[in-house]
Amino acid sequence: MIIRVRQVAAACALGAALTACGAPTAPHAAHPAPTATAAPSRPPTLAPGPTGLTPVFRNGPRTDGRTVALTFDADMTADEGARAARGERFDNPQLIATLRALKVPATVFMTGRWADEYPLQARSIGRDPLFEIANHSYSHHAFTGDCYGLPTVSEDRMRADVERAYAAFRRAGVTDAMPYFRFPGGCYDRAALKALTPTGVTAVQWDVVSGDAFATDSDAVARQVLEGVRPGSVVVMHCTRSAAPATERAVRSIVPELRAKGYRFVKVSELIRAADAQR
Repeated sequence: MIIRVRQVAAACALGAALTACGAPTAPHAAHPAPTATAAPSRPPTLAPGPTGLTPVFRNGPRTDGRTVALTFDADMTADEGARAARGERFDNPQLIATLRALKVPATVFMTGRWADEYPLQARSIGRDPLFEIANHSYSHHAFTGDCYGLPTVSEDRMRADVERAYAAFRRAGVTDAMPYFRFPGGCYDRAALKALTPTGVTAVQWDVVSGDAFATDSDAVARQVLEGVRPGSVVVMHCTRSAAPATERAVRSIVPELRAKGYRFVKVSELIRAADAQR
C-alpha cells in the first residue's frame, strides 16, 4: 500500500545482532517424538457483517493492555518487472534483519508479484515465527477507482487477484499465509467488500499512518508514529527500499521509544483475536 502523506538501546548490541542475522543456529538436543500432536488452531478472523460483507478491522481493543501491531506492505505492482530488472529494489532485507535483531513481531502484507520477484525472502519471512504474511493482492491494482493513481482491477477479477496472490505465496514456500487482506492504497467500497466475501478474509486497515512512503526523513516518520500510537493501534509502514527508504532507520527509533512507554509489539492476528473475544 503506497500512499503519499503530506505530513510527514543499544547500538552495539543491535549491530552485533544484525551481523549474526541469518547465521545458522546450533541444533537443539534430540527429544523423543511426541505420541500425538495437537491440531493447529485456525487463525482468528472477524465474522462477516450483518449483510454478509467482508469484515473490516482497523485496530484492536483500547483497554486490553498496551499492544501495538507494526505492519509492513511489501508492494510490487504487476507491471514493475522491468524496473526490477534494471536494478530497482522493491524489497528491504535490512528492515527484516532489524526487526529480527530487535525481536519485533510484525505482519507483512505482501503482493503476489513481490513474492514472485523475491521468493527466497518471502519464504524466509513466512517461515519465521516472528512474522506472519498476509495478502495485499497479486497485482497491487486498486479495488476502486481514483485510488492514488493506481491501475484498477475489475470487480469480476477481484477474488481471482486475491487467490492468485495466495498461489504465489505457496509457490515461494509459504504454506500458512494468514486470511487477512489489505486493499492496495487502502481503497475499498461496498462492491469490493462483497466481491471478497467468498474468500473468507478479514480486511485489515490501520489507525496510524507512518508517512514513510517516499519519505527520506526517518525522524519525521518516527515522530508521526510515536504521536499517533494508542493501545491496540495498527501502524502501516512499508517494506520497499525504493519507495520507503527511511523506514528501517525509523523503526530503530520507534521500537525502543514505544517499549519505554510500556508497549508490547504483537502481530495483527493477536489484535484480531482480542477484538473478537470482546464481541
